[in-house]
Amino acid sequence: MEKVSVIVSTYNRPDALELSLKSLMRQTRLPDEIVVGDDGSGPETREVVERMQSISPVPIIHVWHPDEGFRLAAIRNKAVLASTGDYIIQIDGDIIAHRHFVEDHVSHARPGCYMRGGRVMLSREFTEQLCASREPATPGFFSGGIENKRGTTLRITPLASMLASRYKPKSYALGCNMSFWRSDFFDINGYDEEFVGWGGEESDFSHRLLMKGVKYRRLKFAGIVYHLWHKTNSMDNLEKNTRYCERQDKSIVCANGVSKHIQM
Repeated sequence: MEKVSVIVSTYNRPDALELSLKSLMRQTRLPDEIVVGDDGSGPETREVVERMQSISPVPIIHVWHPDEGFRLAAIRNKAVLASTGDYIIQIDGDIIAHRHFVEDHVSHARPGCYMRGGRVMLSREFTEQLCASREPATPGFFSGGIENKRGTTLRITPLASMLASRYKPKSYALGCNMSFWRSDFFDINGYDEEFVGWGGEESDFSHRLLMKGVKYRRLKFAGIVYHLWHKTNSMDNLEKNTRYCERQDKSIVCANGVSKHIQM
């Protein structure tokens, strides 16, 4: 594999973003670059990015647009466009990556496929401890601080390889832990920016990849991430986004996608 970019989407959570970036800087297989897709955060986030840029062993690119509501699809499109990797690994800015995270995604990647992994859900108390310490600890199976998905802490790479094309074959996407080829992303015009507000954009994106003929692979027992606790996001647009996601006239190539940001 030639070049790997990690996309990290964030919005006004600088303490969590610092943990996320530090975890990516300590990988057994470093990404070639990290792109922070910032959905309109304030200056505190820029300060964190600049501080991490000064110590990172790989380039960190900060892509920002104004805060005009929840526009995750748009900022992900802009972040991928700013990246240079042949292979894209995507997480959120409230994710701590296991030290083998990038290595696992790269080693299990296959041409004509996209992948999603799982996540360990951390408790509120443990999340607050991590943010206060500013150190991205990754608890094991018997550790405290885990609220849900304890089994996802287990890294068993031979089993991961065996299950990659078999485990939960009807699952689609998990935006905080997924990866895909740059060429496939642009072939479907990236994320559909008709999605505004929480929910739907990842399912639509993965569905269009499948319509194109890109196959689904699941990282189970590898590619581990730890999801920091946060309050439940507003779901005001969920019903509207769900109806749009389930539309019957869906095209492989969305009309309102990444191409609108490409200067001719």
